[in-house]
Amino acid sequence: MDAHANVDAALAAPAPDGVWISRFSATELHRHADAVNPGLPLAGMTFAVKDNIDVAGLPTTAGCADFAYLPERHAPVVQRLVDAGAIVVGKTNLDQFATGLTGARSPYGAPESVFGGGLISGGSSSGSAVAVANGSVHFALGTDTAGSGRVPAALNGIVGIKPTRGLLSTVGVVPACRSLDCVSIFARELSTAESVMRVARGRVPEDPWSREAPREPKAAPGARQQPGAWPRIGVAEGLDFFGDSGQEKAYARFAGDVTVDVGPLLEAGDLLYRGPWVAERLADLGEFLTARPDSVLPVTRRVLETGLGFSAADAFRARHRLQELRAAADRMWERIDVLVLPTVGTTFTHAEIAEDPIGRNLMLGRYTQFANLLDMAAVTVPNGFTEDGRPASLTLFGPAFSDDRLTALARSLHERERAAASEPEPTTEDRPGAATADGHLLVGRVFEGPGAGGAAMTLAVVGLHLSGEPRNSELVERGGTLLGTARTAPLYRMYELPAGAPGLVRVDDGGAAIEIELWQLPAVTVGGFLAGIPAPLSLGRLLLEDGAEVTGFLCEAYAVSGARDITASGGWRNHRLKGTHS
Repeated sequence: MDAHANVDAALAAPAPDGVWISRFSATELHRHADAVNPGLPLAGMTFAVKDNIDVAGLPTTAGCADFAYLPERHAPVVQRLVDAGAIVVGKTNLDQFATGLTGARSPYGAPESVFGGGLISGGSSSGSAVAVANGSVHFALGTDTAGSGRVPAALNGIVGIKPTRGLLSTVGVVPACRSLDCVSIFARELSTAESVMRVARGRVPEDPWSREAPREPKAAPGARQQPGAWPRIGVAEGLDFFGDSGQEKAYARFAGDVTVDVGPLLEAGDLLYRGPWVAERLADLGEFLTARPDSVLPVTRRVLETGLGFSAADAFRARHRLQELRAAADRMWERIDVLVLPTVGTTFTHAEIAEDPIGRNLMLGRYTQFANLLDMAAVTVPNGFTEDGRPASLTLFGPAFSDDRLTALARSLHERERAAASEPEPTTEDRPGAATADGHLLVGRVFEGPGAGGAAMTLAVVGLHLSGEPRNSELVERGGTLLGTARTAPLYRMYELPAGAPGLVRVDDGGAAIEIELWQLPAVTVGGFLAGIPAPLSLGRLLLEDGAEVTGFLCEAYAVSGARDITASGGWRNHRLKGTHS
């Protein structure tokens, strides 16, 4: 890779509010690029680091300015990546002190998912996930105690690896729950995440929590060992999707081999925030919280202070119960090799999180927060979209040190999804966006093609991605299929932006119907497509003339100030054909 070209790309990438806390200057980044040996395994790749992990030359804030300090050296996990040729671009936002799964608990802003529509980014590794998903960097480091390396991956349509505890060193990481903390990896492609994992893993002598993987991958008790045998995949029934039928249907698309009872896992997860493990957070943050209570966000302080209500006896009782639940998990591994669950049971907007910041945070962690307590490895991968265009995701779990086996299985599933997406389309009555007998369009549906996981997304385009326009090839090259034209509800105005592209803005009054095209895009290609969308454009929910909703291009309202209003043309193509440019 061309290190300087990658640095330039990182500098030119969109920087939405709330993603970055600090970054190296262009001069510093190019100096780092000069030092890259092109023969190294990660040569020239750019990456972001969650701002509770030390990077020499940039402050570590953990999302709290009064806590900030300037580290003298990189955390060992960062140093290994730099030694392998990767270039640190900067430090990313997080839920304060890595306490939360929403991405909404930071004084540095609350980033939105790359899918727009007010959807939360997930946390606590919010900025790292968005920086990867929007193409700012090749990969990013996060941390994961309760799901912070998996929930943001799910909500941004990317890959997240939560390694076995101790496989990646946590020296130089601000502790959340020191006995459970992990460094996690985000990437758009699983192959990138695997390359990073190979470099970053390994025992660090000065780290008392560091662990070395056994020479042979640890097998689950009773697991089959036949070479090349497809693993026994466990799934669960009766899960709580919190009323979200879209996420429930997305999970139902995945078929496992064995149905297992995950009740003991969920009970273990409840111990993390409803048991004495929340008190472990005070072991490292208690003095700061006592000395500087006003420096901590009220919601973060409220969570941390619940730890004061547990006694030493409570901690021992919880440890004893956890040991029983670990035994139940071991019995589960006698029946299966891999467990597949939805990463999240539902999604939320920022407005919804504001209504119940603690209760809805717990919902987001329902299927993630048991993993470290039960010493599991996990890999999160996209699972297409719900019927209304929200990202869906799966997480693969295995016992400690099953990391390589999990990524291999995730790769196989990902390849199956890609193959399914390239096979012939379903029949008209099953295809999203297809015309029915009465001529109406069925938009915004997610379908499963002939193979496992062949999900697709219906996308509305309004300007330069229309057929015959300069950026239409970005859809075609990703396997996009034109479904037809449609019109928005009369709620929008269209502008010609100074750069020559159109911008569609929803308005309260004076809107008009605008012509659009509907394209079907394989779900596995959506992340790469999103990475190329420049600000001030983003994806949001468009209301169509027939009352249906679909994901499509919208423009930030601030960007049309002074721009030419071309609403009267009825659409970008008419505007171009009628020669209304002045």
